[in-house]
Amino acid sequence: MTKNLHRSAEWFARDGKYGFIPRSWMKSQGFSPEMLDGRPVIGICNTWSELTNCNRHLRELAEHVKRGVLMAGGFPLEFPVTSLGEPLMRPTTMMFRNLVAMDVEETIRANPIDGVVLLAGCDKTTPALLMGAASCDIPTILVSGGPMLNGRFRGQELGSGTDVFRLDEDYRTGKLSKADLEAAEAAMSRSAGSCMTMGTASTMAAIAEAMGVALKMNGTIPAPDSRRAVLAEQSGQRIVKLVEDGITISQILTREAFDNAVKVTGAIGGSTNAVVHLLALAGRLGVDFKLEDWDRVGRDVPTLVDLKPAGRFLMEEFFDAGGVPVVMKRLGDRIHRDVPTVSGLTMGEQIADAQCWNDEVIRTPDNALTQQGGLMVLKGNLAPDGAVMKPSAASPRLMQHRGRALVFEDANDLRSRIDDPELDVDADTILVLKNAGPRGYPGMPEVGSMALPKKLLQQGVYDMVRISDARMSGTAFGTVVLHVAPESAIGGPLALVETGDVIVLDAQNRRLDLDVPETELARRRSALILPNPPYDRGYGRMFVDHVTQANLGADFDFLVGNSGTPPSKVSF
Repeated sequence: MTKNLHRSAEWFARDGKYGFIPRSWMKSQGFSPEMLDGRPVIGICNTWSELTNCNRHLRELAEHVKRGVLMAGGFPLEFPVTSLGEPLMRPTTMMFRNLVAMDVEETIRANPIDGVVLLAGCDKTTPALLMGAASCDIPTILVSGGPMLNGRFRGQELGSGTDVFRLDEDYRTGKLSKADLEAAEAAMSRSAGSCMTMGTASTMAAIAEAMGVALKMNGTIPAPDSRRAVLAEQSGQRIVKLVEDGITISQILTREAFDNAVKVTGAIGGSTNAVVHLLALAGRLGVDFKLEDWDRVGRDVPTLVDLKPAGRFLMEEFFDAGGVPVVMKRLGDRIHRDVPTVSGLTMGEQIADAQCWNDEVIRTPDNALTQQGGLMVLKGNLAPDGAVMKPSAASPRLMQHRGRALVFEDANDLRSRIDDPELDVDADTILVLKNAGPRGYPGMPEVGSMALPKKLLQQGVYDMVRISDARMSGTAFGTVVLHVAPESAIGGPLALVETGDVIVLDAQNRRLDLDVPETELARRRSALILPNPPYDRGYGRMFVDHVTQANLGADFDFLVGNSGTPPSKVSF
């Protein structure tokens, strides 16, 4: 083998048949010998798909990455992995996040890839790609597809996801006609890109920037904006430098980077889904980061970004106002500024010149949208291993609440009964949904923000306490307790709740309790019959057999920790 420090030399720098075959087959694609003569090979991991509307422009974006790689002297090779699109995939994209992470990990490990640029967009594509790359621990940069343009409908701004819930409530109560609802569909989603509210896609793109694994402004540049293409080209140039300097993803995603992500999530009013994704990512890296750290590190972080669903504006305004760098600068000493980033600068250097161009969109700490924006972690006899709550999206009056439970055994039960005019429910009732966790659904769907009963909507009730082992869309809002662990399908306390039981939510003291005598709970536990696994074979069966609980990130138990990219055995 000729002298070459790159991993790809195991394929392309060998003498004899072991080098002849991989070089010959690459030359069959029209690549010149110079491309195979020691240049770092940069994989461009693409989640483009016409089944994933948020990512439908990533094929074009990949060309800009390639140009940047070539400018810096690298050899770009694009490869596809499974794509995850929230609107179409069933039963839920969360069930397939781990599959995509495996796809990314094994594609990188099995091929001559020295560094990777990850092209992500829709919600689960970002954590899945980061998890897979983390397991290989190679130089990595993430490029997000960006948010779509603001929705506009009859003189009003529409936010994807968030305003769906409002429009649906208006339609269900007769305030909006079917024709008007259909007209709003086209007006809401009018360009390539992910949700332009602070949903999970925008949250994860912003988090990637805040953690330093994506370049500055990655979190907010709109998808159709030419500056998104420039960022992709710059990322292509930077990944070559990272490879030459030997800077791997584990050197960027440190514990301090996770702390920064927690604080920025609170400051932007980010999605609760970030909790389960960062826990899984930390597990891949071996970073000591736990569910409780979300509350400890993020407590008392003010929400500065006035963005739907918690506020008024959308991602275009957030970008125009200055984006994530302004948020981090305004968080001051809360941010670890000496952490490295893929740009080559420390985070402090990267945000030093940030300026805010609209103090209504990105507020100052003394004029915060909410003074306590960090995500809450609740515990108690109903959630011994924890549950999460987003205070910036909740109703203050319901944060301390005692109410009677109305139990739905699963999502189908909820859908079939929620609009029953005879439903025994009032504004103080607590809606409880079972069997919607990682194993129970399976895949932990975004059904935790349960639709409110039609009879109460007609009375002007627009929020209630809702509790489940499910997730909710980052675009949703309300006083919703999620990710209850352990989940009901494996016998967690949630499985024991019956309609009429009293539940106590004490957000200030981070408590969630079922006010039922322990003797009665023991009786119910002894009579409990757990549901059968929903799958007998295939990936579904592997998922339910190996997925961990939400408080551990809902990753597969056998994928915790990373194994790097050890030398591979040749196949011939």
